[in-house]
Amino acid sequence: MAKGITSRKEDYSKWYQDIVKEASLAEHSAVRGCMVIKPHGYAIWENMRDQLDKMFKDTGHVNAYFPLFIPKSYLSREAQHVEGFAKECAVITHHRLMNDPNGDGVVVDPSAKLEEELIVRPTSETIIWDTYKNWIQSYRDLPLLINQWANVVRWEMRTRLFLRTAEFLWQEGHTAHATSEEAVEEAEQMQRVYAQFAEEYMAMPVVKGIKSPNERFAGAEETYTIEALMQDGKALQAGTSHFLGQNFAKAFDVKFMNENNKEEYVWATSWGVSTRLMGALIMTHSDDAGLIIPPRLAPTQVMIVPVPKPKPEIDEAVHKLMAELRAKGISVKYDSDKKKRPGFKFAEHELKGIPVRVAIGMRDLDKGVMEIARRDTKEKEFIEVAKVAEHIEQLLVDIQDNLFQRALEFRDHHITIAEDFDEFKDILNNKGGFISAHWDGTTETELKIKELTKATIRCIPLDAKEEEGSCILTGKPSKKRVLFAKAY
Repeated sequence: MAKGITSRKEDYSKWYQDIVKEASLAEHSAVRGCMVIKPHGYAIWENMRDQLDKMFKDTGHVNAYFPLFIPKSYLSREAQHVEGFAKECAVITHHRLMNDPNGDGVVVDPSAKLEEELIVRPTSETIIWDTYKNWIQSYRDLPLLINQWANVVRWEMRTRLFLRTAEFLWQEGHTAHATSEEAVEEAEQMQRVYAQFAEEYMAMPVVKGIKSPNERFAGAEETYTIEALMQDGKALQAGTSHFLGQNFAKAFDVKFMNENNKEEYVWATSWGVSTRLMGALIMTHSDDAGLIIPPRLAPTQVMIVPVPKPKPEIDEAVHKLMAELRAKGISVKYDSDKKKRPGFKFAEHELKGIPVRVAIGMRDLDKGVMEIARRDTKEKEFIEVAKVAEHIEQLLVDIQDNLFQRALEFRDHHITIAEDFDEFKDILNNKGGFISAHWDGTTETELKIKELTKATIRCIPLDAKEEEGSCILTGKPSKKRVLFAKAY
């Protein structure tokens, strides 16, 4: 089955598209720029969603749901916000269809024009802050810690499954606080939650940092980000958390009475991750044989295959093993399909990224062993039947750790220091990855570097050290290195 996958060295972009297709994760929709997430892909997203949802609730957040449609006037209330999203908005102008008088299907009813156009949400700050105005009156109502799981629409012209589509799934947290310090701590906390999820569940190392003013979320005073590195040396923004100051509170007149009985505007944050994480997972771990899923996110962690086909003795051993694995909280399936040969099944499950495969044949059972194969290294070994469940339990931990260490070594090897612009361009063109370099702090220089190289400032790392230096482009003084990269 891997024959349907282009090698990474030959064409990385095509390799990615082939993985999405051949591993049955998603496909293009009849609606331009939109995708259909198939059951295998959606099961992985569900595991991501469920784990993140638990982490949000563990930090005191609750879920709610807000309308898909936003009155156009709401987007006009915060100038930076509307400017940031204006070119991506889908606009609803009418509310009814009618039969074409000429008999040619249906047409828009010209008499059903909306008094005010509606925007299909590109993000929900405006509709949520208009709602919060009714929910917040006193300091006793704060903090307000709300998250929603939803779909959003951003009218992208150039799309790629999971990475950039006109409609995508995500979560967006929106919180309100009595002080700026509380709001900043909230934004920083959610960045840490995202980083923990990326590293402990996706096995994907990330750099925590803040965005440059030019790269901030529209309407934010500070944007915190986690940045990951893909196997082709390009960066991917995996999650962001924004300190919004009082911008949206002022735009929507959201005030509260403080403990001294004085009226103040509340302080805000927003934060989100999306199905773009699916693209990040694919490009961090997968190989030319197909998808690789970290065990902690795999819908099926273990697949058992009978060799050459099911028999009563094999079935009995399989059901006993499945009961032992499920008792340990391990998800397992038995591929007892008699229409497919074992070799076909091995290739299919390898392609779909299932972490562990168990092959059980009569000869092996007679010897008291089962064959265990791990997806990450493709190593195989024979384990005593009585020890298989315990072995697999530890093996899943080992695979999770190995995937993270493998990605971490790659990432660390691809963080390179550049001292001047010629060195910067050489690294960018021949090695790729993150480039640690000095920048003079101006948007003008940042945009010029992007124009000349297509590299952007991915973040100013939180652990960046104070040091005297010179901007790689202008030579002007700089006190911190930032990370540049080409990015998705």
